[in-house]
Order: sequence, then structure tokens, then C-alpha cells
Amino acid sequence: MNEQAIGIFDSGIGGLTCVREMNKLLPNENIVYFGDTARIPYGTRSRETIKLYAEQDIGFIRKHNVKMIIAACGTVSSTMGSCKDIDGIPFTGVVIPAVQAACAAARNGRIGVIGTPATIKSGAYGKAIRAIRQDTAVMGNACPMFVPMVENGLTDKDDIIVKTMVERYLKPIKKEKVDALILGCTHYPMLYDAIAEYMGEEVKLISAGAEAAKYALNVLTMKNMLNDSGEQGTNLFYSSDSIELFEENARSFMGEELNGQVRAVSTDELVKG
Repeated sequence: MNEQAIGIFDSGIGGLTCVREMNKLLPNENIVYFGDTARIPYGTRSRETIKLYAEQDIGFIRKHNVKMIIAACGTVSSTMGSCKDIDGIPFTGVVIPAVQAACAAARNGRIGVIGTPATIKSGAYGKAIRAIRQDTAVMGNACPMFVPMVENGLTDKDDIIVKTMVERYLKPIKKEKVDALILGCTHYPMLYDAIAEYMGEEVKLISAGAEAAKYALNVLTMKNMLNDSGEQGTNLFYSSDSIELFEENARSFMGEELNGQVRAVSTDELVKG
């Protein structure tokens, strides 16, 4: 039995889609989550800045003596590559788990990918897909407005802004008749209904955060690191900006009241390490 927490971080609150799935799959596990809400978005930053922020985020998470780290951020995952552990601590981003699910779901070998500008520019999803299925056609498109929309509560599929932006970003991908569409940013599942309605029921949507949670379950099971205490796990949330705003927005991601305390961490503390 291993009662150490699982550490999850994201540039904002999008990674809570991963936390929500973890709470369902592994209800006994303790979760430490950090949302770098003061410095969002990461997706429009330079590669060097993204790597710096990721290192600082990981450093903060490691202070909590975690047994596994999940970068629940498509931008960070795409930038860091397929790192398997960090100084002996199991690590995963969202790219590989999402790609594995998409390759299994794509009947005709046509996969779409949406993400932040940095994620799409990196080509990480395309490279990972072709490493599994070389003959796969990959169509990607950046959706820079999706993250700020979600962070500001614009998620209703009937909202004119949401409908307009979804059509604008997904029209080129829909024309390519993809079988599966990777939601390559953990904020995007909050737009699931709008995206699903536009793409049609024949397209399988892959949530990067949810797939990362399933991947973590497999890793911890294989390494015999699950918490089998039988007690309900706890969530501890950290935000680098307003706690009140974090709590307000987080409830929509979690679909319920937060099971855990929210604490503040300053960006100065992140920088100092």
C-alpha cells in the first residue's frame, strides 16, 4: 500500500478534468493539484518559457512527496516530450495516453488534433501518432481562444461565441472526415458538447486529461503503488492566483463541490523553488 499523493499540474484549471477522472477511477488516492492560474495561458509562450514554467511547477509538486506526477497540460506535455520518470518518480503527460486511445479508435486512420498554438506547432501529437500507425493521416489546428473562453466560463454549446469559435477552428478538420479528434488541451473537454455537436456522432472525441488518468491507473497498478487503504482520498488544490476565482471556476470542471481545500502559492515561491 502506498498512501503518497499523486501530483497533477496544469497552466490553469483545465487539468481538473484529469482530477475528476482520477477521483472516479481511484477514489482512495490522495491528489495534490497545482493550477498556475496567474501565468495562464502557456500555449502562447515561447518554448523556453514553457519549459521554465514546467520545471517550476514540477519543483513545487515534488515538495509534496508525491509518488507520481501528471502534467495535465497539452502544451507542457508537447514541449517536454515522452519523459517516463523524473528522478525515479513515474511521470506522464497527456500526449501519449491520448494518442494511444485515438489510434485505437480511428477506424479509417484519419485523426484530428486540436490544441494550443504551442502544442500544434510542436508536432508532438503527429509524431507520436505515426510512431504507432505510420499510415495515419493527421490534421491539426490551433484553437488559441478556447482556453480563455473556458477560464471565463464560456462553455455552453448554445452560446453564440462558443458556436462561432468552434466552427471557425474545427471547420478545416471536419472537411478532412476524421474518425477521431484529440482534445489536446485539458480545457477543451469543457467544450465537449459544442465540439461533439459540430463534428457529429461518427467522430470519436478523445479527452487528453481522462486518458492520462487511465494511463496513471495502469502505471500505478503495474508498479504496485496503489493506495488500497479503503479510505476516501482527499484533494488538495493550489492556485497561483485568486483562490475565490479558482473555487468558482473549478466547480464547473469537477461537476460537484470540491472535495478538498484550496490554498494559494505565489509565483515568487515558484521562481525561488
